[in-house]
Amino acid sequence: MHKTIYKICPQTLWREAERQGVFTGAPVDIADGFIHFSTAAQAPETARRHFAGQDDLLLVAVDAGKLGDALKFEVSRGGDLFPHLYAPLDLGAVQWVKPLPLGADGHVFPDFEA
Repeated sequence: MHKTIYKICPQTLWREAERQGVFTGAPVDIADGFIHFSTAAQAPETARRHFAGQDDLLLVAVDAGKLGDALKFEVSRGGDLFPHLYAPLDLGAVQWVKPLPLGADGHVFPDFEA
């Protein structure tokens, strides 16, 4: 089981969640009924597919162990198991938030472990 999962999020949306003390999801999450996350291995492809050309993004690292039974790993893209959270994200589970800048060849990811 993955200990840390990741959310790619527009900075304005995340800053609003910080003001409210909870993240209820991006519009796609709300429409789908769960908050989409990725593992470290899945995050670069998620950025390429769903956030291509978007700047002003953040990468949010979340402690999966703090999410309880609301976190489900479900089959999605290419048969991979993706983490889906069927509850609002308690910001107490967030380990760190880092910029996800757009480089010449796509998004430039920080060190996932740091």
